Amino acid sequence: MANIEIRNAVASDLQHLVTIEEACFMTDRLSMRQFRHWLKADNCIFKVADDGKKLFGYGLVVLHKGTRLARLYSMAISPDARRLGIAKKLLTTLEQDAVTEGRLFMRLEVSENNNAAQALYHQLGYRAFGEYENYYQDQSDALRMQKRIRQMDTSLVHPETPWYQQTTSFTCGPSSLMMAMASLGDHIIPSQELELDIWREATTIFMTSGHGGCHPVGLALAAHHRGFTAKVYINTKNPLFIEGVRSEKKKQVLRLVNRQFMARAQNASIALCYRDITQDDIKGYLDKGNMVIVLISTYRLDGRKLPHWVTVTAVDDYCLYVHDPDPDVKSQDPLDCQHMPIARDDFSKMSVFGSERLRTAVVIRKTDNGT
Repeated sequence: MANIEIRNAVASDLQHLVTIEEACFMTDRLSMRQFRHWLKADNCIFKVADDGKKLFGYGLVVLHKGTRLARLYSMAISPDARRLGIAKKLLTTLEQDAVTEGRLFMRLEVSENNNAAQALYHQLGYRAFGEYENYYQDQSDALRMQKRIRQMDTSLVHPETPWYQQTTSFTCGPSSLMMAMASLGDHIIPSQELELDIWREATTIFMTSGHGGCHPVGLALAAHHRGFTAKVYINTKNPLFIEGVRSEKKKQVLRLVNRQFMARAQNASIALCYRDITQDDIKGYLDKGNMVIVLISTYRLDGRKLPHWVTVTAVDDYCLYVHDPDPDVKSQDPLDCQHMPIARDDFSKMSVFGSERLRTAVVIRKTDNGT
């Protein structure tokens, strides 16, 4: 079986597909009618493994419109062709094709009783993130698994950016800035002490609730004080985050903090660009060895519409890659938050915050004297 190839499924495979399905599954089988549908559908990737004479297996991935997710809908390998690496080869091909179709993640469901399939998925990098009870016709449960299938070209990352997990709910800005600074200067070692120092220097005092977040100019000043040249993109001259508080006293504090930051930025000769930063701007800065941190809205991540800072680590034709300092402890491994791919269209929508559609970013680089 050394000459097994992976190819697109075609109409003449129909009966062979049904035969494999019946040999592999006692319940939850795809019917001939369903196979016929998927052979004609344009929102799927349907592959088979054969040697030119016999079909040994198939894999079906559904591409849901409007999302960056691909779903492994079904995969089966003929019992007499197992343990030959066919499933691995088939799934790898499906992942590659899904990436070509613009998908970033592959999801699947697998029976909690199917240890062999779970072992394969774990080997290929899938992680369980939930389960469905009584998912199958025999009332067995299903594990939900996911894998990031689009990987960043590591040659795009220059310099290498360390990842740091914020230690409080309000220090995403300092954490993102520390990652950016540490990638440019060996004298910066991310730590909770430095994280809190930067927060005290850059905080807006108040935010929608709880402690204040960080002002982009405050973060730029913090970078400047540590030997970096900083530049701020901000598409408004109005005080930031005013809309997030109701109290007039808090609004007055936010206005004062904003004036203080602007005055200090002028004294420090920090460049302020009052316009949107574009994705091409970000890529250009990274290509020249700068680092960029960007404010996004968490709405598309967790539905909460909170301001959140991330560090951009690379940009290619399809995605921006970011270090997110705040993993969801319930569903994310720290690795999931490193070089996290965000499609360009999605990033364009995420990098706007609030009803005033704030876009802001901080660009830092080593100073000319190398410090």
